[in-house]
Parts: sequence; structure tokens; C-alpha cells
Amino acid sequence: QVQLVESGGGLVQAGGSLRLSCVASGIFFSLTGMGWYRQAPGKQRELVATITRDGSPNYADSVKGRFTISRDNAKKTVDLQMNSLKPEDTGVYYCNAGGTRTGFWGQGAQVTVSS
Repeated sequence: QVQLVESGGGLVQAGGSLRLSCVASGIFFSLTGMGWYRQAPGKQRELVATITRDGSPNYADSVKGRFTISRDNAKKTVDLQMNSLKPEDTGVYYCNAGGTRTGFWGQGAQVTVSS
């Protein structure tokens, strides 16, 4: 059974930082591309960042230079370091394993950035 469990969300003021972590089980983690997506109220879920099994990152333009995705294959975790947060970064952040079409999703972590 595949499980993705996110942690680290919360409330922060604009300009602050948060770190999200996702621990995976039930998958061949080191062979799986991972990602973070977010969904703001009334909007569709969107890409934040992905990281290949080899560790190559990809970022949405809106977070480039502020967010960093990383993975630890030994611990089966994928983290998202979020700096210089803006109110528009508010939303539920979801961990993804294996892509959006046939992959798996975590339950989501709320991130709220106040102005």
C-alpha cells in the first residue's frame, strides 16, 4: 500500500520560511520521480516543483529562486524549502509520487501566508 505523508505546513507571515516534508512508503522510492503541487481556494491544482529520480529539479516560474526541492533516497523523503513566502503561495500543498496521471498523492498540508 502506497502512503505519502506530508508535514510542516502552517501559518507564516509574508517574507517568512517554511519547510515541507513528505515521507513515502510502499513504492520503489529511488526509482520514482517526486513532486510538490498546490491548490489555492477556487483554483486548480498546479505544479510547484518536481525532482527526478536522479535528483534533477524543475520549478514553476512563480517559485523559482525562492523554493528548493530535495530528496533523500535513504530516508524516502522529499522536502520543499520555501523562502520569501508571499500571500499568493497560500494553499494546500500535496506530495506526489510517479506523476499526475497514474501516480499517488498525499493528503495535503495547509500553508497560509499572511500579508
